[in-house]
Amino acid sequence: MQYLYHTLSNGIRLVHRPHGSKVAHLALMINAGTRDELPGEEGIAHFIEHVIFKGTATRKVHQVLGRLENIGADLNAFTTREETCIHASFQSEYYARALELFCDIVFRSTFPEKELEKEKKVVLDEINSYKDSPSELIFEDFEASLYAGHPLEKPVLGTASSVKKITRDKVIEFIRQHYHTNQMVISSVGNISLPQLIKHAERIFGSIMPGKGELERQNFKQASSFEIVLKKRVFQAHCILGSNVCGFKDENRTVMSLLSNILGGPAMNSRLSMLLRERNGLSYNIESVYAPYQETGSFMIYLGTDFETLDKSIDLVNKELKKFIDNSLGLMQLHTARRQFIGQLAIAFDSNLNDVLNMAKNMLVFNRVATHEEIISKIQTITSAQIREVASQAFAPEKMSSLIYKR
Repeated sequence: MQYLYHTLSNGIRLVHRPHGSKVAHLALMINAGTRDELPGEEGIAHFIEHVIFKGTATRKVHQVLGRLENIGADLNAFTTREETCIHASFQSEYYARALELFCDIVFRSTFPEKELEKEKKVVLDEINSYKDSPSELIFEDFEASLYAGHPLEKPVLGTASSVKKITRDKVIEFIRQHYHTNQMVISSVGNISLPQLIKHAERIFGSIMPGKGELERQNFKQASSFEIVLKKRVFQAHCILGSNVCGFKDENRTVMSLLSNILGGPAMNSRLSMLLRERNGLSYNIESVYAPYQETGSFMIYLGTDFETLDKSIDLVNKELKKFIDNSLGLMQLHTARRQFIGQLAIAFDSNLNDVLNMAKNMLVFNRVATHEEIISKIQTITSAQIREVASQAFAPEKMSSLIYKR
């Protein structure tokens, strides 16, 4: 697998993986997210992701939305704590059209006041919808407590109060402060040569002036542990157990990913699924999530269970975590864990959309994309001692925190 690189004349980085499929995937990722918002403007990064589609200097809303949708393409966007991304899937002959639309909405959106006020109602409805899903909301509430007092605590969607206060001037200022060309990546997987892709990109983005913005993100220091119980209108107890762990640039990131996968990855035979669901019938949904950020990360185990079995479920999880601190994996256990993780990554990489987003994120963080062969090689070299060391740091009782939703 080959990744090809180029930097446009204005500093936007380009990464491309040639692929013979009729369907191409394109992403434009910007190194700006929720953690970059100022106090009082929570949710503005996500709001901008919505309103860049609401009209440009040359297009009205319906023209923006129809430019790719009318050829059967799929256009979408998302915001995280650290980036904003626009992406599309389309037939390969429409590369120029997709690139031109991306350039138009990112650099030439006009943000009509009427459309902004209308979209606030949409985002407020999105916030309310999120509150109706406790199994999703609890992750954001947990991280809000884990990163209390730090920009990473902010909810991606913002709050009803903060969204209502967003103005056109604030939108334009956030973009001016953070949408710099040297903090942008265009990522591509599709049936086009690199020279042809560069030709399209230079022609379309060439008129955009270069901007060299430097990230000024507040580093996060070690979190304090907590135990929080919140009263909610729920039909079962929802619980997250977790801790503050290593970030994207830490050499233990791959070890942490493997450890999380062993415990509560997507496989039905993950340790926690076998323990709580198969052997004890305590939980329909249990999973572990490792969410790395620039300099830090979150490890979270989520479970839903009946109110009367919550304490037993938590006790079983804690005992399972202690096993990783006290004991090393055997050779066969380690071999199986590595093989399973490699297989799951292979399936994930088989989705070109997943890959194009992964490529963009890696370019923002590392300025290169590790090949699948490099990733597999790194996983194959992980030892039982490394897993035990990372587990001892991540699962130390004094570091573990909990958040519970109960009636």
